[in-house]
Amino acid sequence: MAPQADPPVCKIMDYGRYKYQLSKKSQEAKRKQTVIQVKEIKIRPKTDEHDFQTKIRHIKRFLAQKDKAKVTVVLRGREVMYKEQAYQMLQRIENALKDEAVVESPPREEGKNVVMVLSPKVTK
Repeated sequence: MAPQADPPVCKIMDYGRYKYQLSKKSQEAKRKQTVIQVKEIKIRPKTDEHDFQTKIRHIKRFLAQKDKAKVTVVLRGREVMYKEQAYQMLQRIENALKDEAVVESPPREEGKNVVMVLSPKVTK
C-alpha cells in the first residue's frame, strides 16, 4: 500500500475473494449492456404502395425496439441495369422514416443488391 515507506507497507488480502468480486463486477456490467441487433428488410424496386407501407411499419417496429434496420433492395435479371430505381426506393424509405431514423450508412451497391442501414434517432 505504501512502497515509499521505510520499511515498505503492504496489505494482505484474500485472493479468492478478490477474484470473486471481479467476476461479480463483470457479470453486472454484462447485465447492464444493451445488445443492438441488425434486422434486415428486403424489398424489390417495383413493390406496390400497400406492401411498401407494410415494410415501413416493420422498420418502424425494429427502430422502436432500438435495433438497427438494414434495408436491401433486391434486383433480379434485367432490373440490374436500372439501379437508379433501387436508389429512388431507398430515398423514398429514408423520407418516410426521417422522424424515426438516421441513415447510418448511405445506399451502396453489394453485387445485385443496393443496401442502406438505418439506426434509431437518439432522443435526449
